[in-house]
Amino acid sequence: MRKFGLIGYPLTHSFSQTYFNEKFRRENISDCRYDLYPITSVGKLPALIQAQRELVGLNVTIPYKEQVIPFLNKLDFYAEEIGAVNVIRIVDGKRIGYNTDVFGFMHSIKNLLQPFHSAALILGTGGSSKAVAFGLKKMGIEYDFVSRNPDEKELRYADLDAEVMHQYKIIINTTPVGMFPKVDDCPPIPYELITRSHLLFDLIYNPDETLFLKKGKERGATIKNGLEMLQLQAEKSWEIWNS
Repeated sequence: MRKFGLIGYPLTHSFSQTYFNEKFRRENISDCRYDLYPITSVGKLPALIQAQRELVGLNVTIPYKEQVIPFLNKLDFYAEEIGAVNVIRIVDGKRIGYNTDVFGFMHSIKNLLQPFHSAALILGTGGSSKAVAFGLKKMGIEYDFVSRNPDEKELRYADLDAEVMHQYKIIINTTPVGMFPKVDDCPPIPYELITRSHLLFDLIYNPDETLFLKKGKERGATIKNGLEMLQLQAEKSWEIWNS
């Protein structure tokens, strides 16, 4: 039995587990299973792999996409450049890190982009935000990070005035704000300054339409959630594990 799974903490629900187990049933893959491994510290990863000898692949989620790197033997190009890992391939005891978030993000957003979408605000500074930034750079789109606790290069939410909102027509939420069950929360941006020219992209997929997206939709903006991004990165993960 080949085992796959997801590490993170906490793991109250998992897109990946549902997705892969349905994939295994749909494609009659009988020798594989996908489990959740809610480890309370990323330092427990080596012991987990030692105990689960049939593990050949892992996905990585909050809060370990960056923390996991010192526990890996090697990084692929994208993971090294981005500085975040969401896929681990285990080969002969060696742990190799990859980033498929950037693939999922780029292919999910590209068909929504218009010529005036030349600059983006990235809400949040975690591991997923790094993949988004890398993808935007590859697509030739300028970006700035927005944080509740910014460094000297980042914007504060209070900095998002009319001038900034006019310049940045893409707004991407990479934070967990608004995720189930806290569906009444949303990032504190000035929604009254959103226009029909704006594109709001939320990496959250549960609920389907976060309050962040609803508020954008009310202002006529183009909106999209993170479901397709997750599906694309999951298939890329499967490709890596079976390469």
